[in-house]
Amino acid sequence: MIRWLIGSLIAVLAGTLIALAVLRDNGYILIGYDVWSVEGSLALFILLDVILFAVLYFTVRFFVRLWQTPSTVKTWHHQRQIRLAQKSLTRGLLEMAEGDWKGAEKRLLKHAANAETPLLNYLAAARAAQLQGEHERRDQYLQLAHESMPSADIAVGLTQAELQLAHQQMEQALATLKHLKSIAPKHVYVLKLLSELYQQLGDWQQLRDLLPELKRRKACSPSELEQLESRIHLFSLQQAAGKDLPALENAWKQVPRKKRFQTSLVIEYSRHLVSLNEPDKAIKEINQCLNKNRDKKWDEGVLIAYGNIDGTNPSDQLTVAENWLKIKSSNPALLLMLARLSLKAKLWGKARSYLEASIKIQPTISAYHELGNLLEQMGETDQARKYYRLGLDMDSESRPVELPENLQLTKHSEESGHIPIPTDRTPPPAQQLEAGT
Repeated sequence: MIRWLIGSLIAVLAGTLIALAVLRDNGYILIGYDVWSVEGSLALFILLDVILFAVLYFTVRFFVRLWQTPSTVKTWHHQRQIRLAQKSLTRGLLEMAEGDWKGAEKRLLKHAANAETPLLNYLAAARAAQLQGEHERRDQYLQLAHESMPSADIAVGLTQAELQLAHQQMEQALATLKHLKSIAPKHVYVLKLLSELYQQLGDWQQLRDLLPELKRRKACSPSELEQLESRIHLFSLQQAAGKDLPALENAWKQVPRKKRFQTSLVIEYSRHLVSLNEPDKAIKEINQCLNKNRDKKWDEGVLIAYGNIDGTNPSDQLTVAENWLKIKSSNPALLLMLARLSLKAKLWGKARSYLEASIKIQPTISAYHELGNLLEQMGETDQARKYYRLGLDMDSESRPVELPENLQLTKHSEESGHIPIPTDRTPPPAQQLEAGT
């Protein structure tokens, strides 16, 4: 707007100056040729020149534009097709987000051939077909996507692998990802998808071979890599345990030293040691794990595993475990484990004390059952029944028991007023009970 005003002012000023100059002196011009001559004022001659130039200029412009009309129309048509394709892509993606997969597929394909990047149309159409369960059409669109841009082999392959994984086509996805890894061995997302696929297949051997590359490329988060590494070592221990003790010990040596105190690995290793008749080695490994983590919160699973191992000398096992009370005196799981070791050592009174202490800190169904069983064997039936009832009440809070519609007690139960509680342990001799207490 400002430029237009300035241009208008300049034109008016120039016209005014020219008019003043013409009024002051109109000028004179004479043009002669052979016997012909033309004469007139200079101002008229200049005006005629300007008019002639304008007529010639616009005439040439008209014919040039007329000559360019076919290419102009073609360019306009092409641009229009591109705009329609872009609009179709945008609308198709919106319909996919809204859940109209059939409409999205149709709209994405309508102008795909005229799109600037038909690859995007075909990839989105493949996803829409996948969501409709039309896997043959999905593969056709992926093929069209590859043909539209052969250089985008990675993008097409990743989309194909994702869709195959979503449809649980494991073998096809594995073939696709292996092909992608062969052409792009350092691609982070390819490595990540490949690791996820191996986990779903349970192919821990391949995962173990892939793990160094996953770490080097940082294909997963540190926590995911740590968890994956632990699962690989668990598989190695399980595989080695099926052979013999040397194979199991060799697999344990391959575990990094900093991970040998990880509770899940220690529990698995000790379990396999017990299965190979090496309970004392299992006890030693758990001792080292607990001593190493004495300043941290202990995993209850390790304590349970330690208490369930039948060592060659339960008394020594109990003595070692009692030393942990100095640093973990209020740990209910530790007290329960000490009670079980006391039962193995036939120290009934000590077992009772540990069970009561564990229940006082944190009542559990297991502790109630252990104490009730011990008291029943010691002849304290009423107290045993009390702890059985407390354990049943706690269990019913987490897992309601459905009773039959017509509940009837037996004649014996109605007369006695109670239902007998079965036991799964042989009562210890009376002299052992007295010695233990």
